[in-house]
Amino acid sequence: MKSNSPIFLYLAIALLLGLIYTIPAGFQVGTGLIAVGFFLFLGLYFRANEHLKGFSFSVVIFAVVALAMFFPLYFQEINGFKLTQLINPLIQMIMFGMGATLSWKDFAAVAQSPKSVAIGIFAQFAIMPLVGFGLANLSGLEPEVAAGIILVGCAPGGTASNVIAFLARANVALSVTLTTISTLLAPFLMPVLMKLLAGQFIEIDLLKMMWDIFKIILLPVGAGLLVHQLLGKNSGWIEKLLPLVSMLGIALIILVITAAGRDSLLAMGPILILIVFLHNVMGYSLGYGLARFIGLSEQDARTISIEVGMQNAGLASGLSNIMGKITTLGLAPAVFGPMQNITGSVLAAFWGRRKKGVEPS
Repeated sequence: MKSNSPIFLYLAIALLLGLIYTIPAGFQVGTGLIAVGFFLFLGLYFRANEHLKGFSFSVVIFAVVALAMFFPLYFQEINGFKLTQLINPLIQMIMFGMGATLSWKDFAAVAQSPKSVAIGIFAQFAIMPLVGFGLANLSGLEPEVAAGIILVGCAPGGTASNVIAFLARANVALSVTLTTISTLLAPFLMPVLMKLLAGQFIEIDLLKMMWDIFKIILLPVGAGLLVHQLLGKNSGWIEKLLPLVSMLGIALIILVITAAGRDSLLAMGPILILIVFLHNVMGYSLGYGLARFIGLSEQDARTISIEVGMQNAGLASGLSNIMGKITTLGLAPAVFGPMQNITGSVLAAFWGRRKKGVEPS
């Protein structure tokens, strides 16, 4: 593929010129095809380039978003079947994959770095929920949309954070531990935080939300962990396959959610995108600042920054779907998912080159 990489770049540039020419016409079929093609070829070029490889998935997510924005009807319903019904099974599949790649030794970082783990979990469930609460109150958006900002802030760390931590030369073992523990705590902490912070925007059934998150997270993670233990050394092929399956699942979730909320996103797009961007970047900044203030190492501070800033937007989307509010409550998670992939990749590229003496764990 590397030998073909210049071709991908030339095709991407040609399509970009076409996109600039056609985009004033609005959401036309031709414009949509050009936009999707541009991001796909750019993603292929990045994939073939060693220095840009870490950005390839983020660019492909842009292609997915463009596909949903230009052709939403194809991804909302098929023969009477609403594609939003796929969201929760896809999240469960991703959570199963997370469990199947874990073993009890992955929790060893708790004993090795208890201070870093404790600070990371505290920051995860304090910074983003409170920042989300502040932004929701300042946004002026309708209550259910504003509640979605808090919802994504209350979510645990996203699985993509582990990859970003590696690219950023952070502490990958700590990243995996924080993602896992925050995910396991989510069924208990998310509903409580939502009740406290989002209760003024939307009605929260505490026990029902706990049970819903338990079904989405703990059951599939537990099943995956059990499979890993049963297969033992024979689980290597699963660990190779599941990251690809997880990336495909994330892309499909973003596709379906964006298509479902396309009209609402167009109506309030700029303000919502700005708020989600601020939420995401403040998570990185405050997470890093807190860790350094307390005296953690550069590697651990980077890890906590990434874990705090990158949320499990898919879980937030799944909950909004269960509540029947995917087109309102689910809008902020729909924007946050692609946004964090982009900002996380940029942050990883910056940190990855800033200090060559800090090697990945």
